[in-house]
Parts: sequence; C-alpha cells; structure tokens
Amino acid sequence: MSDASSPGLPLESLPRDYAPAQRTLPELLARQAARHAGRRLFVAGDTSWSYADALDMARRWAGQLRAAGVAPGDRVALQCSNRPEFLQILLGCAWAGAVCVPINTASRGAQLRHMLENSGATLFVTEPDGRDALRVIEADAGQALPALRSLWLIDAEPEGDARARVFPRAEAGLAEPAPLRPGDDLVILYTSGTTGLSKGVRCPHAQFFWWGVHTAELLGIGDGEILLTTLPLFHTNAMNAFFQALLTGSTLVVEPRFSASGFWQALAAHQATVTYVLGAMVPILLSRPPGEQDRAHRVRIALAPGVPRQFHARFQERFGFTLLDGYGSTETNFVIGAMAPEQRAGTMGRVRPGFDARVVDEGDNPVPDDTPGELVLRAQEPFAFANGYFAMDDRTVESWRNLWFHTGDRVLRDADGYFHFIDRLKDAIRRRGENVSSFEVEQVLLSHPAVAVAAVFPVRSELAEDEVMATLVAREGERIDPVELVGFCAQRMAYFAVPRYIDVVQALPATENGKIQKFKLRERGVGAATWDRERAGVVLRRPGAGAGR
Repeated sequence: MSDASSPGLPLESLPRDYAPAQRTLPELLARQAARHAGRRLFVAGDTSWSYADALDMARRWAGQLRAAGVAPGDRVALQCSNRPEFLQILLGCAWAGAVCVPINTASRGAQLRHMLENSGATLFVTEPDGRDALRVIEADAGQALPALRSLWLIDAEPEGDARARVFPRAEAGLAEPAPLRPGDDLVILYTSGTTGLSKGVRCPHAQFFWWGVHTAELLGIGDGEILLTTLPLFHTNAMNAFFQALLTGSTLVVEPRFSASGFWQALAAHQATVTYVLGAMVPILLSRPPGEQDRAHRVRIALAPGVPRQFHARFQERFGFTLLDGYGSTETNFVIGAMAPEQRAGTMGRVRPGFDARVVDEGDNPVPDDTPGELVLRAQEPFAFANGYFAMDDRTVESWRNLWFHTGDRVLRDADGYFHFIDRLKDAIRRRGENVSSFEVEQVLLSHPAVAVAAVFPVRSELAEDEVMATLVAREGERIDPVELVGFCAQRMAYFAVPRYIDVVQALPATENGKIQKFKLRERGVGAATWDRERAGVVLRRPGAGAGR
C-alpha cells in the first residue's frame, strides 16, 4: 500500500478482533508487514523504516542476539536514548523470545545496580554514560556483576573491558521467531519503589497489544496517521505509541527529547496528526510567547495524562487541538478514559470495556459513589495486565491481593461513573513525568557522611506536578552544605530525583515507635529557611543534554 492514504480513515479490521494467538509482537509485525509492506512505520532522525523493514529488523537482530548467546527467556538490559538502536534491540528480543529490560538513561548508582542485578541481565546495551555508570557501580562493589556476560556499546569503545564490544551490525543472519504466547514477558519495566527498591514490572506481549488497542480507540487513530512523540522510549507511554502505530497502519515519529522551542517545528515538519504530552509539559508550552507556530500544524489530539483541568481549555483555544486525559499505569493498561466529546474537565473518564474498577476502603470493601478510597483494578482479557514483579513474589502478592491490582491512588467515582483523581497513597513523587522513589533518594542521602536522618517527600510544583524536598538532621559535629550535598547526589542518582528543596532541622516529627511522620513534613512544606536549588542557581547536568526548553 502507498503512503498516500488519508489520515483518519476507518480501519479495515478492528485490532481488538485479533485472535489471542495474534497478540504477540512477532505476529503483529508479520501481519502488518504483509498488509503495509512499503508504508513507513518508524522515523527517528535520518532513519526511516517501512513495515517490511521493521520485520526484517526483528529477524536480523534476533539472529545477532542468538549468535551472542542470548537464549529465549534471557534478559537484555537496554539503556538507550531515543534512537533507532532502541527499537532494533526491542524488536530483536521479541523475535528471539528474550526479555528486553529498558532502563531510564538517567539511572545511576544503587538504582542502576539494583535493576541490573534484579533482572539478571546477561547483556547490557548502552551508550557512553551507561558504560561509565557501570564502571562506577562495579568499582564500588569491588567486583563485576556476576550475571552480566556481555556489553554492547553504542557510540563508545570497550576500553579494556573484556565483556565489551562496539554495537554490532546485525550480520549473523535471519532468525526464525521463537514460539511465543501472548502471556510471555515482552519487557521488564522498572517502576518507582515507594517503600523499598524499584520493582521490575513483567509486561507481557498481550498487555502492549491492549495498550495499543485502547489508546488508539480513545484517540480515534485511523488508517495511516502520523504519530509524534518526544517522550522517552524506555517508558510505557512511548512504547505504547509504537503499538498504536503498528496496529493502525500509522507512522511513529520519535524525537530525541522534549524541547518547548522545537516542539511545534517538529509537529509541523512531520505533518503529525497525533502527539503525546505529560502534565508538566503543558504549562511550559503555555508559558512561551504566542506566535504563528502555535497553529502551524495538523495535530488534532494529544494524549495528555495528568494535565490539571485549568489548562485544558486554554491549551485547546490557543493551539487548536484536544488534550485527552485518562488513567493507566505500568502494571495495568488504559483502564479509565473517555472519547474526546465525552470528556469532563477534572475527571479521568469512565472504566473502559474489558476492565473492572472499584474504589475501596482499607479493608478492600467497596465504598459508595462520591467517597474517596483506593482505586483497585482488574482485567477481563487474559494478560491485559502485567504478570507481576520480577523476582519479587512478595510484592506481587501484596499488590494483587484479593485478585485486584491495588494502585495506591486515592480517587472517587461520581454517580455518573466518572473517576476523579485526588492524590497518591503511596510514598512516591512524580516530577517532570518521572517517578521518583523517596526510599531510594533517602538511601543516597543517608550514605553522605554528614547526614544522620533523612525524609524525602513531594511538594507542589508550579508546573503542576511535584518537586523533591528533603528534610535532614545532621550527624553530631557535622554541617550539611546543600550545594555540596546536591553534587554528591547528582553522581549517585538520576538528575530528576536530586532534591530541589533542602531543610536542615534538629529533629524530625516521629511516632512513639520512631517512624517519621511525613504527613507533617508535607503539611509544613517549603518555608522561609528552606534552601532552594533553583534559587541558588545550582544547575544539574542531564545525560545527553544539549536541547533544553
């Protein structure tokens, strides 16, 4: 088929009608390559792949992985920015029956070590920053990671590491697809640990199939549209966008990163019809001076989870397209949402066909409408949700207790069935589209020789999400220098997790048994004596930084 089809034409067959056996990535690649062989599927920079190219890519990279000793079920860690190599490894793993483990490019120190050790990855594919971070964690441990046999370096040299080689050219030949079932793991995605270490979410092939189906339906994606994302490929959102494109015969354009100054030019240059934004991106875009570029595009709708209600009308009036809200998580799917005409400002929407949702009290008993409680979810289709947490059976049982997934989010459902998000029950922070584990930040702070006690918690940001705040008690005879402490943190955690606000106090509020009462710290928030990293002019280096706001 040619690329000339008009965006938004009805699909020839609804993806939700695919038989269960067809709900694996290799099956989808083969089916869609047969239908849309020469049509563009993926664009990143100067790279452009057709549907036939993507199928060939999966077969070639599966062959390369197998030649490197990667067997079905093995885990391949992938720390890579938005570039073609990311998708080459993801597709190759899927075809070979291996499990891809995408890792945030900002992960460092104990967090990165935990992800590599917990997943048992035998191959680590990474860029120069990842190679350097691996050296640090292995030097700190005094030994190499025991399971890690091979290291493929993108734009980097081995430099004496016997495990390492320059990223190969996939010349090992074409591989036959591994025998896969829809419930087999496609990826392990590490989500924020809220009371402990980050958890590796086991996402099966069918879960991403259903992500693509539900999101495409809610966005109204028709045959041959152009989808553009600036979000990182290592997150569910952008991987979901790839499945939306694959299922609808559309094209996915991947930009290196979000840049407010370049966002509109990219949409116009690629003639995009659908795009993706997060809550913090919307006020950033609205804050820029109006100009001709505001409407010099073809976008009709954007997936925009977590955008506060006050921004929706202003954004649509200025930029000319709808923001679609909804609810989903790495463990679940696009469970709650509404088509654009049915949206109600300030709500997430109604529960989608194929899912069940309840609002429950602390004993998992349903509460009446208009009563706050925890949101719990269940899927009716097999493997539409995650398979649990990798090598963390106790956390899996805890989160899926009573056969419902417990989201840790406090919501209410109104009499019309619309769900309203209130806040998070979990001890997690959401900053600039990233989940931050308070526990992990606290562990880094406590490793500093001047820090005796640390409590990390969210405070509200002017950009509609959270900022990271830390309240600390110094060791006896020590003084905490916030500037030096921030530099210490920047070497040991992701840049977005480094606290912006720091309070140094004599003691933290605690219960009789010594548990820190974080709710009191949240209520106190930022005070006159609070040190503010941004006000102090301390700038953090981002991996691959170059394009900013």
